Amino acid sequence: MNQLNPANMPSFQPQSEPQPAAPIHQAPLEELDYDVVVAGGGLSGLCAALASARGGARTALLHNRPVLGGNASSEIRMHICGADCHMSRPEARETGILEEILLEHKHRNPGNSWAIFDSILWEKARFQPGLELMLNTQLTAVQTRPAANDQQLISSVQAIQLTSERRFRLSARQFIDATGDATLGYLAGARYMYGRESAGQFDEGDAPRTADACTMGSSLLFKAKDLGQPVPFICPSWAYHFTEDDLKNRGHSELTSGYWWIELGGQTEHIIHDAEAIRDELLKTLFGVWDHIKNSGCHPQSADLDLEWVGFLPGKRESRRLLGDYVLTESDCLSARRFPDAVAYGGWPLDVHVVSGFSDRQQAPTVYIDLPDVYTIPFRCLYSQNVQNLFIAGRAISATHLAFASTRVMGTCAVVGQAVGTAAALCIQRESVPRALPEAAIRQLQQQLLKDDAYIPGLTNQDPLDLLQQPGIQVSASCQAEQAAQVLNGTTRPVGRSHNCWQADQPNGAWLSFHFPQPVTISTVQLTFDSNLSREIMISLSEQVLARQENHSPSELVKDYELTFFKGAQVLLQIDKKDNYQRHCAVRLPQPLTCDRLQITIHTTHGTLTPRIFEVRAYG
Repeated sequence: MNQLNPANMPSFQPQSEPQPAAPIHQAPLEELDYDVVVAGGGLSGLCAALASARGGARTALLHNRPVLGGNASSEIRMHICGADCHMSRPEARETGILEEILLEHKHRNPGNSWAIFDSILWEKARFQPGLELMLNTQLTAVQTRPAANDQQLISSVQAIQLTSERRFRLSARQFIDATGDATLGYLAGARYMYGRESAGQFDEGDAPRTADACTMGSSLLFKAKDLGQPVPFICPSWAYHFTEDDLKNRGHSELTSGYWWIELGGQTEHIIHDAEAIRDELLKTLFGVWDHIKNSGCHPQSADLDLEWVGFLPGKRESRRLLGDYVLTESDCLSARRFPDAVAYGGWPLDVHVVSGFSDRQQAPTVYIDLPDVYTIPFRCLYSQNVQNLFIAGRAISATHLAFASTRVMGTCAVVGQAVGTAAALCIQRESVPRALPEAAIRQLQQQLLKDDAYIPGLTNQDPLDLLQQPGIQVSASCQAEQAAQVLNGTTRPVGRSHNCWQADQPNGAWLSFHFPQPVTISTVQLTFDSNLSREIMISLSEQVLARQENHSPSELVKDYELTFFKGAQVLLQIDKKDNYQRHCAVRLPQPLTCDRLQITIHTTHGTLTPRIFEVRAYG
């Protein structure tokens, strides 16, 4: 081979990189201004940001990871639990923005790909008008100013975007802390709780006798794949080793995904400050558990399994909780309390993990305290007690350790996020801080949430702008005519023995018709279909969870339907909607139209022969 002769090589002058005016930590701050700034892009922060932007507020969403979703992202891969308790509580699944996201997932992601799920979350935020998404952006500082009665107001936050080496100062009128660790509130000087309260502090019978600083731990998950032939596993030297007796209190029959109980931290290790050390111990533990599964001889069915994925970002359960004007307690959850200022709900059991997690192998990893029914979450839990323009979303809401054991799951966090984002936009409209919203504004907030397909137990549609809530509306149907009026009763899911819907005998041509006593002008029709709120539709690592799902849009959903507008016998307009896969549909007319009858005709569904409509609204 001939050597290159340097003398014959063409001359080359390397180009120097354009240099910043100063080192990264001294780079000039880019000044940005918004109505609402949301810190934290887990499901709660994402839902909060979307709701805020859809409510007309100029919104920024800061997230310090490259993908959205938090514990539900591809980085951690925890499935989204909620009030339905893995389908054990019928008709309790969360709706609203979370349902919209998960129905998008069922439509576009039949293979349960985490990469596709990541892209759906990114798409929701990136292309939402009025919302600016800033990924890989770490909150670094908070500027406050004094307000009346020893309160504080947040003026701005500072952040650095690690991928672009840019620094920002973001000013806003309202701020939402969805960081999980309550980082925004902590830096702003918001009052907070940490650890376990004593039984006497909030009269909680299942709390410890003495308060302490123990929190639940963090977990790492894994995924294994069956390769159809024996696959060896060479255990790394740094992994721990476990016997079947070590795992006697921790179920591990499903070998292909696991395990939430690989959990450490929160007792001797500080769950935030020692996060890196906890992650290292979790890796040693996880690989030790897998070594036991593969090499102990106790699980011969694992012979063909290969360790396909291991999480390197622990899923964190608990850290700081910010103090609001009300602290949700164990008794509120156990009594299924209905608050007058309710804006969200929960229903997951009080899921109290053993202190120190996997380090205590003599006890069961958690104690479940079942709840008789869903409970509501009051607005007063969702803003700071002493920082006037700070909302709280996600797992950091104002709750005791025991109540938090239920509210911390992602389904509940998501509906809390939607409530908070909607409230932040309302505060912008009213030029108010959360605490100063009058009762009439709280009722307006509740009605807006219901309009956006959120569920608040005990509340019904009372929207004065809904033309179908006006007196004198007559409803007829091609079948089950006696049920037709239920679509106007204001409840969008079955509750107890009340079905709250019209159910057709067959999809092909079944119709529902609304007759107005006087002509009305309509610009938007809003429909709520059935997506079977008793069945899970979440993404999951677990084959057992996926086996009880459909790998497509829920069969119960209406797919093709038609809206027809009449004046007398004359057809004024007909709108055909095809390939629908959402439960909550807003159909905007090309231009406002005056009519005296509206008819909805169902043509096809995604599988069911008895389609259902829970609600129809009309707006001028």
